[in-house]
Amino acid sequence: MLFFLGYSAVLLAQHHEDRVYFWPTDSLVKQKLAWWQDQKFGLLMHWGPYSQWGVVESWSICPEDEDWCTRRGPYSTDYCEYRKAYQNLPATFNPAKFNPERWAEAASKAGMKYMVFTTKHHDGFCMFDTKLTDYRITSPGCPFSGNPRSNVTLEIFNAFREKGMGIGAYFSKPDWHCPDYWDPYFPPTDRNPNYSITRYPEKWQRYKDFTYGQIRELLTGYGDVDILWLDGGWVRQRPDTVLPDGKRSVNQDTDMAGLAKMARQLQPGILVVDRAVEGPNQDYLTPEQRIPEKPLDFPWETCMTMASSWSYVPGDTYKSSRDLIHLLCRIVSRGGNLLLNIGPGPDGEWAPEAYDRLGDIGNWMKLNSECIYGTKPLAPYEEGSLVYTSKGNCIYGIVLPDEHSPEIPSSIEIHSSKHGKPGIEVLGHKSNLKFTVEESDEGNEIIRVSLPVSLRENLANQPAFVLKLTY
Repeated sequence: MLFFLGYSAVLLAQHHEDRVYFWPTDSLVKQKLAWWQDQKFGLLMHWGPYSQWGVVESWSICPEDEDWCTRRGPYSTDYCEYRKAYQNLPATFNPAKFNPERWAEAASKAGMKYMVFTTKHHDGFCMFDTKLTDYRITSPGCPFSGNPRSNVTLEIFNAFREKGMGIGAYFSKPDWHCPDYWDPYFPPTDRNPNYSITRYPEKWQRYKDFTYGQIRELLTGYGDVDILWLDGGWVRQRPDTVLPDGKRSVNQDTDMAGLAKMARQLQPGILVVDRAVEGPNQDYLTPEQRIPEKPLDFPWETCMTMASSWSYVPGDTYKSSRDLIHLLCRIVSRGGNLLLNIGPGPDGEWAPEAYDRLGDIGNWMKLNSECIYGTKPLAPYEEGSLVYTSKGNCIYGIVLPDEHSPEIPSSIEIHSSKHGKPGIEVLGHKSNLKFTVEESDEGNEIIRVSLPVSLRENLANQPAFVLKLTY
C-alpha cells in the first residue's frame, strides 16, 4: 500500500502543480531567481548530429517500446545496426553555416532574455570541448573539428552573452554512450544503467566522477552561466523496484546536493534545475509542452517547441506567430516563463519559419512588451479571450482575438481589484477611450471600455492587443 501511494504521488508530481517546492535559502540564488522570473521569455535549442537524420534527439537508440523511441530509416529493423549507425553520425557532422550571432540577433529582437543550449543530450555526444571523452564535436573524427568555431557551446554562449542575454547550459544526467552508464558488455534494456549498480559500485562511482568532471568543465571554461538545466529525471536517488507499468525504478544516486554545491562554488548564485526531481535542487519547475491551468505557487517555466519536434525535422510544421504570442501571454498571466525551442538543422541553420516567427513576435513586443516583462499574475487571470498581468499601479488586459473570429468587439469588460478612476489606453495607439465603472457583487470593479471604429480597424490584424489601466 505504501508503495502504491508513493507511486501515485510520483504520477501526480509529474503534472508539476502537485509538487512540493523547496524555496532556496542562498541569498545569491534568491537574487538570481528573482531576476529570472522577470525575464519571462527564453530560447531553448536541441542540436546534435542526429539533426542529419531529422529524427528525435537520442531517444531512437533507447530500447523501450514508446512512441518517442521509434526508429526510422534503413537501419530501423535491427537495433544493433541502428545504434551503431547512429553513433557514427559525428563522422559526417559538418554544420558549415553555423552562425550563432544570427541566432542571437533574431532571439534578442524577438524579446527573448535568456537561452538554454543542449551541451549534451542523453546520447552522450558533447557539443563542447570536453577532455573526458572523444565523443564530442571537437574530436578529430568529426569534420567540423577543423572549423575555428568547433567548440559550438562556447561560441553560442559568447554570442548570446554579447546581446545581454542570460546563459543556460542544458546537460543530460544519463549518458548512453558512456561505458560506465551503458556497459558495452551488456545489452541495454531501457533508459537506465544496463548493469547492477550495487554489484558494480566502482563503475557507478566512475560515472559520477565523469558527470561531475563534465559539469565542472562547463562551469569553468565557458564564462558566466546563469542556469544549469539538468535533464533525465530518472537519474535520482530512490529505491530499486519495478513500477506497476512494468518499468524499472533504479536508484541512481549522483549526490545532487554535492553537485549543486560544486556548481555554486564555481558560479555563485547559479540556478540549478534538476528537472522532475522533487527536492531542494530544483530552483524552478519545468512543465513540458503544456500550460498549467492556473497560477502556481512557485517559480516555473513552460518548455515548448516552436515546431512539432524538439530536434530538427525537415518540413516540420511550425506554430503560427499568433499562437506563439498567445502562448506567451497566457503563460505570463499565470506567473510563468516561456522557454521556446528551435532545433537547428544539420547545416547549422534554423528553418526560415523560425526567423519569420521570431520577427513577428519581435514586432508585437515592440509595442506591448511592458505587459510581459517584470509582471505578476492578477486574478481572475483569464476570462474568455482576455488574460491579465499587473505591474506596480498598472493592470494589463491582454486581448487574444480568435483567429477564426478576428472581429474586434465594440467594448471590452475588465475586472479590476483596484478602486478608483484609472487612465486607460491601448498600448501603441493614441486614443481617448470612453469607459464606465461599476462595482461587482464580489466587491471588485467592472470597467467597460468602448473601442471606437477607427481603433478597431487598426487593431483588426493584430494577434493581440493590450488595454493598460493606470491607477
